Amino acid sequence: MIDGGTDSSGRLAKVLSEGVSELGLTLKDAKQAQLLSYMSLIQKWNKVYNLTALRSPEEILTHHLLDSLSAVAPLSRELERIQIGVLDEPSLLDVGSGGGLPGVVIAICCPHVKVTCVDAVSKKSAFVQQVAASLKLSNLKGVHSRVENLTGPFDVVCSRAFAALPDFVSWSVNALSDAGVWMAMKGKRPTEELAALPPFASVFHVEPLQVPGLDAERCIVWMKKSSGLTE
Repeated sequence: MIDGGTDSSGRLAKVLSEGVSELGLTLKDAKQAQLLSYMSLIQKWNKVYNLTALRSPEEILTHHLLDSLSAVAPLSRELERIQIGVLDEPSLLDVGSGGGLPGVVIAICCPHVKVTCVDAVSKKSAFVQQVAASLKLSNLKGVHSRVENLTGPFDVVCSRAFAALPDFVSWSVNALSDAGVWMAMKGKRPTEELAALPPFASVFHVEPLQVPGLDAERCIVWMKKSSGLTE
């Protein structure tokens, strides 16, 4: 499944399984196999599509897959909070998704969530479409567009290493539903960006993340539309 032989495949599968457990997730073997297949597709298409600067499967697993997986439990909790008894199939927009991180990972782990990955680079959105077809992910699609041109509404608008928070919320405000939330995955707490947020975006939680095998600060900045304020 993974380039590098059976021993490498087994080692990576073990690291993934241990990381999933450390994050408190319950993922069946079939879903973990899908995640590893996704990683194989990243490696296969990386030279042509320039999906990531990382080359080794170990780095891709830790810095991309496990990093994206760290958002799954917080996302599930937040969806329960905003969707209780309202929507059976919440929708999520992954902005500047690139090769589908974290959108593809979320689509694999949360099959009830309809995931749209948008990117301004056509090759990257085409790759996400290829992943959806190869892994039979009916809840995933890639869209070639600028986020400013999308209107949604989406229940969650997320990003990972995409842009400064003020730009992220300004470009995507029309795509977010009135009751929805922004989920911005960041490294260190972005103090200056938080201070520069426009008045229509309100932070309600900055959540620290711990990524297995990654010695670096990570957090999620959770935001919503401010009541009584418009764009």
